[in-house]
Formats: sequence, C-alpha cells, structure tokens
Amino acid sequence: MNGTSAALPLVGRILMAALFIIAGAGKLMGFAGTAGYLGKLGFPMPEVMTVITILIELGGGILLLLGWQTRWVAWLLAIFVVIATLAAHRFWEFDAAQAMNQRNHFLKNFAIVGGLLFLAAFGPGRAAVDRR
Repeated sequence: MNGTSAALPLVGRILMAALFIIAGAGKLMGFAGTAGYLGKLGFPMPEVMTVITILIELGGGILLLLGWQTRWVAWLLAIFVVIATLAAHRFWEFDAAQAMNQRNHFLKNFAIVGGLLFLAAFGPGRAAVDRR
C-alpha cells in the first residue's frame, strides 16, 4: 500500500468522525431541545435517550477518529444511524413540500451506514490505534 492509499482510510475516518462528534456536541449543548425532539418522535424517557444518543455520537465519533475498536464502533454507529433515520426521516409521511428534503436525509444517512459497514468490514487502516 503506497502513502496515498494508506492515508485515505485515515481521511475517511476523520470525515466520518467529524459528523458524529459535531452532532453529539450539538446535542450536548442543546440538551433540552434534543430531549424535546426525541419525545416528539415518540422515544420513551427522552432525557435518558438524549444521554445515550450523546454518548453514542460523541464517544463513537472520538473512537472512530482514534481508530480504536473501529469495527465494533462502526457497527454500533451503523445501527444507531438506521434507528435514527427510521425514526426521524420517514419521508413517506411528509407532505410533498417536505418529502423530498426528508428523502434526501434518509438516503444520505443510508450512505453513511454504507461507509460505516466498510469500516466494520475492512477496519480503520494503518494510521489507527487498532492498526488492522
């Protein structure tokens, strides 16, 4: 593996991790709003679910960035994204004005799941704590 192709998994992990770290930090800073939104979506115990969400996004994002336990973290994040997508982006339930936007979020999230599955299958690359 040459230097460029060796760096690509690291760049990919950094970009993927940034999504989760920024989202988790935003939920932490806006805890009450996040809990309210999760309650509106029908999640039980929205405050507890908010804590779990922040731990998964922020913690998972940091672990992804470091490349530690990457395969397990990728599976956890993929499952989390599928659940979040099915809860929040049910485009088929929206009116025509909102349906396209929600469908785009739905498809974007499933593309993220695809990237996470690649990490689960192939690992973090050489520039990682796991080094697999």
